Amino acid sequence: MNKELIINAAPSGVEIALLEDKKLVELHHESGNPNFAVGDLYLGKVKKLIPGLNAAFVDVGFEKDAFLHYTDLSPYIRSLLKFTQQSISDKSETFDFGKFKNEPEIVKTGKITEVLGGKPNILVQILKEPISSKGPRLSCEISLPGRFIVITPFNNIVAVSKKIHSSEERKRLQKIVEAIKPPNFGVIVRTAAEGKKTAELHEDLTTLVSTWKTIQENLRNGQAPQKILSEQTKTTSILRDLLNESFNRIVINDKNIYTDTKTYIQKIAPEKQDIVTYYHNGAPIFDHFGVTRQVKASFGKTVNLDSGVYLIIEATEALHVIDVNSGYKSSSNNQEQNALASNLEAAAEIARQLRLRDLGGIIIIDFIDMKLPENKKTVYEAMEKFMAPDRAKHTILPISKFGLMQITRQRVKPEITISVAEDCPACKGTGKIGASMLIVEDIEKNLLYLLNHQHKGLTIRVHPILYAFLNKGWFMRSRQWKWYFAHKKWIKLKADSNYHLTEYHFFDANDEEIKL
Repeated sequence: MNKELIINAAPSGVEIALLEDKKLVELHHESGNPNFAVGDLYLGKVKKLIPGLNAAFVDVGFEKDAFLHYTDLSPYIRSLLKFTQQSISDKSETFDFGKFKNEPEIVKTGKITEVLGGKPNILVQILKEPISSKGPRLSCEISLPGRFIVITPFNNIVAVSKKIHSSEERKRLQKIVEAIKPPNFGVIVRTAAEGKKTAELHEDLTTLVSTWKTIQENLRNGQAPQKILSEQTKTTSILRDLLNESFNRIVINDKNIYTDTKTYIQKIAPEKQDIVTYYHNGAPIFDHFGVTRQVKASFGKTVNLDSGVYLIIEATEALHVIDVNSGYKSSSNNQEQNALASNLEAAAEIARQLRLRDLGGIIIIDFIDMKLPENKKTVYEAMEKFMAPDRAKHTILPISKFGLMQITRQRVKPEITISVAEDCPACKGTGKIGASMLIVEDIEKNLLYLLNHQHKGLTIRVHPILYAFLNKGWFMRSRQWKWYFAHKKWIKLKADSNYHLTEYHFFDANDEEIKL
């Protein structure tokens, strides 16, 4: 599978398109001043405890207080609180985290009032971005992701990704990390670490430990609410998580982003620095690489597939509903086989749509009815395969007896909604146009105004139907001849099929449009 990253820098921010085998699968937008992004660290102030919810509201500088539930506190919350206070009040530059003495863990079934009763300042990480009317959701389980590993302070646990299936490789990675990790840091070994050498893992670990030291320094004399550390840009975070041998091109239309990306690639994967190219061919970069066309075709209520199968995607407050329709697809006379083929094609597109629109929460899919259990199982297994590349946590349930499949997908930021409809050029989106019977009167009123202001050699361009109407009738009976006898000037008429029915424009003798 070939992966390409197309990056479009615009005044409103940076748009990032991820293509897999030329097909758009992810679309990201990063504003010029991104705040409260997933992974950002803030020094927050506990404002209100809600015992009934076993949760707290924390001020992190957003217009609405952020939400922190007891289950997101982390077992090491007492250590985190102690660390936060020590870092804020620390006057020296010799705070050795390796010698930091951890506090006892909290129990899973405790009360938030027992932990945050004094409403202290606390280091928190954005778990979910602000969505709709809700503020950010927070976590105190601090984690710093690298390319091959993730570090989690206040513990000494080493875990290896379950997606690394070789037991020998898992043991090898476990031994390496246990040998090189500093005290007071837990380490999670990512799938990308498979086959990597000790030096590569050590370099990644050293970078993350250095980031933790930066957090300590930024906390010194901190005043809540305050941003302590930003997550990497969307571009670098995508590269950090996805860059592998199948990544074959990164195209950027901004010189600064190009330089930063190339520097980052040289740092994490020097052998792939040549895949970064600077685009300056004049045409919009998304148009050149077909991203704009795919966006227009992929968003909206109805999504059409090549075979005639189409999807209807509806959003409600509680869930998303996707209806699969066979359209004109009929590859055989066997209804069951047609349904299976249509559902398999739809499953691939649905998996893509979930990533592309970043749909989260509960998704209900109404597949075309199939009678045979083995066909339902085939579609279920295909959906699991198609969603395997999805980085968001998700759970898929088998098709029920009603033909419905239920999926839950992690929601950490607002879903992407793009309107692919365009305003009607005639009504400007209002649904109404001026009275057609008055259009000739409007033209004549504007014509008289221009003639009174000494405009000469006038030409009026109109829609072909309006052109035929203005010219209808025999010699001296058409509107054009009537204008000539009334004003003693010949007014040229030209038909333009690009105009809408009631559109007209005046042009002078130099064929330049006259603005009225």
